[in-house]
Amino acid sequence: MPKVALYNISGEQVGEIELSDDVFGIEINTHVMYEAVKVYLANQRQGTQSAKTRSEVRGGGRKPWRQKGTGRARQGSIRSPQWKGGGVVFAPKPRDYSMQLPKKIRRLAMKSAFSAKYESNEIIVLDQLTMNAPATKEMIKVLSNIKAQKKALIVMPEKDNNVVLSARNIPGIKTTQVNTLNVYDILNYNSFIITKDAVTKLEEVYS
Repeated sequence: MPKVALYNISGEQVGEIELSDDVFGIEINTHVMYEAVKVYLANQRQGTQSAKTRSEVRGGGRKPWRQKGTGRARQGSIRSPQWKGGGVVFAPKPRDYSMQLPKKIRRLAMKSAFSAKYESNEIIVLDQLTMNAPATKEMIKVLSNIKAQKKALIVMPEKDNNVVLSARNIPGIKTTQVNTLNVYDILNYNSFIITKDAVTKLEEVYS
């Protein structure tokens, strides 16, 4: 069964914690993680981009000059794509980019991401993470004490406004909850900082 050190916010090791084999010790499936990241990024796209084709731009109803005899290339409209002010060729139009993955694939991708973090020794487990009031300096001190990387994901069992407000102005730091975790964020951040209670909740969801 995988084991990791348990730290307090001062950076002192206060024990060890056993992690579930079903969540942190599975064989890593890189392809399903790739699929999950692809779907996540596709679902972030708004799909609102739009441009006008030659049939939608204003003007161009009259043939600019006669077909033959001028010595110039034949033209049918001053709103053809090669003209200034003309329509766009294959113009982008609003569309839905959203994709979905089967539930079993999503779960496998999440567990593969957790296992990848464990194998890379990038998991930092805290006994607790609480703030009496929003304080960015205190959060920076905590991150320094536990030797977190510049890009770190802080995972909590539920939303704590003081922790969120303390971390939101620190570049490269993101806070999230167990129920809003995604494969992209897990892989995108170098340090996976999670509280002991969040580990318990996470194992209940994915075991």
